Amino acid sequence: MEENEDVPKDFIKLKSEKLSVDEVSELVVSPYCGAVSLFIGTTRNNFEGKKVIHLEYEAYTSMAETEIKKICRDVRQKWPSIKHIAVHHRLGVVPITEASVIIAVSSPHRAESLEAVMYCINTLKASVPIWKKEIYEDEYSWKENKECFWANSEK
Repeated sequence: MEENEDVPKDFIKLKSEKLSVDEVSELVVSPYCGAVSLFIGTTRNNFEGKKVIHLEYEAYTSMAETEIKKICRDVRQKWPSIKHIAVHHRLGVVPITEASVIIAVSSPHRAESLEAVMYCINTLKASVPIWKKEIYEDEYSWKENKECFWANSEK
């Protein structure tokens, strides 16, 4: 395979179907890379002593995709050796133990891909218009990401 046949790519998807770790990780595999780093955010069954039944996500889809593309551009500026980036986020109902978000990054060496994955999830939570609703046994709550810059600027 020629180097130019494996040009860096970004794979961004917001969808209501169950996310696949295998699918996302396979998107970023490259013969030029020795590292694929993953972050998988899953629904847990509790929050501050309350039993969580499931989560529900809503997004301003076109803006969310634009913001994720900006994150990918930032990653490539900070870590030029990054090859491929995949960010898949689920919308709608996400049952307990299932993935809400999967981020995968490939690079020649592990340090860059690990740092880039952490940057991706932290920046996504801070800047991408995706909202989470936690459904409990007898109530619900819209959750604000503590990293979210627009929510914190009003306080």
